[in-house]
Amino acid sequence: MPFRYWIARDEKMKSKEQPDPQYEIKANSRPILLCCCLILLGLVLGGCATAPSVSKEMASPSSPGLKETARTFPEFVAVVAQEGDTFSSLSAKYLKDPSWDSFLAEYNETEFLSPGQPVIIPLKPDKKGGLSLQGYQTVPVLSYHNLSPTESNKMTVSQRMFEQQMRLLKEKGYRVISLDQFFDFIDFKVSLPPKSVVITFDDGWRSMYEIAFPILKKYGYPATLFIYTDMITDNPKNLSWGWLQEMADHGVDVQCHTKSHRNLTLPEKKESFKDYFENLGKELSACKGMIGAKLNREVKYLAYPFGDTNPLVIEMAKKLEYRGAFTSKRGSNAFFIHNYRVNRSMVYGDFSLSQFERNLVTFQVEALR
Repeated sequence: MPFRYWIARDEKMKSKEQPDPQYEIKANSRPILLCCCLILLGLVLGGCATAPSVSKEMASPSSPGLKETARTFPEFVAVVAQEGDTFSSLSAKYLKDPSWDSFLAEYNETEFLSPGQPVIIPLKPDKKGGLSLQGYQTVPVLSYHNLSPTESNKMTVSQRMFEQQMRLLKEKGYRVISLDQFFDFIDFKVSLPPKSVVITFDDGWRSMYEIAFPILKKYGYPATLFIYTDMITDNPKNLSWGWLQEMADHGVDVQCHTKSHRNLTLPEKKESFKDYFENLGKELSACKGMIGAKLNREVKYLAYPFGDTNPLVIEMAKKLEYRGAFTSKRGSNAFFIHNYRVNRSMVYGDFSLSQFERNLVTFQVEALR
């Protein structure tokens, strides 16, 4: 992997709390660990060793006549694969999440399982930054604006197409995560399941409650709604604070899109720099304060109106204790993305499913050489 990525990683880690080494499975210990476990398993299967109390034998669901032998250690489980086992099924069983299948395949340095094959399953899979010998993980952040029961245009996605897009994520094994999980990833604190995706919405249209919200609940997806607070009015096309509260209580994270949706990077006509500077602060603080007061929620993420930002806007966001902010630049995000220049890919209403799927880039191939 090019030297610049390791520099970027080190810069991320300088100000972050270092992980507890007792919970780390070191990459350079993997061959030794695997070798030792294979020897242990061979002794157990050959009858030359007595299994400790943590060992267990269970009938394999796929082959009731066979016994599955597993040894549980503090940081991993050593398993003998049975007929019908896959990395996905083992991941679901031991990690409670089938989406870690590709991680297990890479960890065990094989793509396929066969009966009798020993498999090591780390109980606390740790792959911070999504780094591997083949490249690194990236996380797409999708952005929607308005939705419609039937119509579609550039800024409006039809209900039918939105449903198809959410179903595609489920059927193809994508894992929808929250903004907190995403920022823990880019702050180099946690690993994410492969094929992780973030879903966001902008502005405050009523269709978010009437169309998107029921579909998101159906699939169990978390999502973030960036509102500009001047839009939350009695207009029948817009959301109300009551609807926002209901959504916030059921998995929708309401965050800031400023107070009035003005372009933050440019003074308005006849606006002095002093006034511009003061108004910039009000745009970010008033939105943050109102959402916090109305919904009793912590506001720590910002979506720039029109996706525009500059160093002054970024420093103001930092001063007001925003954890991160989003542009409208299309593209996925590696762990070394700037916290206040995060990419978001807008989903247009005229996208086909194949066009939609092209925005779901979750890995960048860049092998070490």
